[in-house]
Amino acid sequence: MSRPRILIVGAGFAGYRTARVLSRLTRHKADITLLNPTDYFLYLPLLPQVAAGVLEPRRVTVSLTGTLPRVRMVLGEADGIDLDARTVHYTGPEGDGGTLGYDRLVLAVGSVNKLLPVPGVAEYAHGFRGLPEALYLRDHVTRQVELAAATDDPKSCAARCTFVVVGAGYTGTEVAAQGKLFTDALVRKQPLYDGMRPRWLLLDVAPRVLPELDERLSRTADRVLRQRGVDVRTQTSVEEATPTGVRLSDGEFVDTRTLVWCVGVRPDPLVAGLDRPLEHGRLLVDPYLQVPGRPEVYACGDAAAVPDLDRPGQYTPMTAQHAWRHGRIAGRNVAASLGIGSRRAYHHRDLGFTVDLGGAKAAANPLGVPLSGPVAGAVTRGYHLAAMPANRVRVAADWLLDAVLPRQAVQLGLVRSWSVPLDTASPELARVPGAPAKHADRPEGAS
Repeated sequence: MSRPRILIVGAGFAGYRTARVLSRLTRHKADITLLNPTDYFLYLPLLPQVAAGVLEPRRVTVSLTGTLPRVRMVLGEADGIDLDARTVHYTGPEGDGGTLGYDRLVLAVGSVNKLLPVPGVAEYAHGFRGLPEALYLRDHVTRQVELAAATDDPKSCAARCTFVVVGAGYTGTEVAAQGKLFTDALVRKQPLYDGMRPRWLLLDVAPRVLPELDERLSRTADRVLRQRGVDVRTQTSVEEATPTGVRLSDGEFVDTRTLVWCVGVRPDPLVAGLDRPLEHGRLLVDPYLQVPGRPEVYACGDAAAVPDLDRPGQYTPMTAQHAWRHGRIAGRNVAASLGIGSRRAYHHRDLGFTVDLGGAKAAANPLGVPLSGPVAGAVTRGYHLAAMPANRVRVAADWLLDAVLPRQAVQLGLVRSWSVPLDTASPELARVPGAPAKHADRPEGAS
């Protein structure tokens, strides 16, 4: 008899962990296929350090073929699922299509940028969900500082060295914290007009930064940001974005060439086309991560609404911590459905949170113990090294080099602004070079 076919769609935290678990448990008893747009798993929590020049890009990527034995990798993006025929249609990186069949399906397609109906944002802002976006932001910030240092126009200098980050959650807070250190280091080598300093604004409609975390962590992060010189504005939003700046909800117009959109994420729209019950865009599953009425289909990560058994009536939040643990349970339960081991319901024990604020600064509450300063920084970096499935030595080496050597501030020119549009459904995919339609007429320096 032929071996059962397991198809995993997506290689984020949930999909990658599912594949690892199944590779170990099933051995050669099943054919495992992993469909993903890229050939790597991206360790998202360290992406702000890539944008700030602390880590090299490959440090936060983990090779799928190199770390997932007995798993067949298919490059492509799923664009259609036929539950009755048990097939998934996908489009490959060069535009060719294909179809994959399955006996067990694990949907771990994750999330995409959340767009709000704010005029100009889709055209002039950039998100921060993938490696191309981090590389683009690092080049863009470096270019703005270099252009500012070369001009004699104080207004142009100020605009180019003003950086606006919208969204004070995990990503936005870390981008602003790391970015301020990065630009301060840049201007030490090339001073700006009349002693100007880079200006970073962090905006959020919430009453405090990191609103989803404990108030003590929020206060710690807010204090570090303000001491560093970041202009933190809560209960403030963007009402309009233009090529030369943004208009805020309080009426102020901020001249800037940089708008980073970190307002959150929404579930990948792929799951909405399955005609199955949803919870705020997420596919409803039972505590075993199975789709009701479709026992051969499992879902996990940001695209799945997983019941929180410790809080009846609620669902686990869309975080990497949950997605990583979803993947473990999904892998075990898929294997159990094939007669290997026994299935388990998903239970989560909160181990705390860490927020890296750059340098030796961080905010953390491991096991509920609030920490700040260098101790929190050490705990945060220790946590990331333990959590990463590969590249630990390389990451630690980059951290050591960053502590003793100046950062290399150069533009690599690898990613163009039009290849990382905010409204893309797959932020991991940079578009194939061609005519950059909607960004072609943008003024120089406004990208």
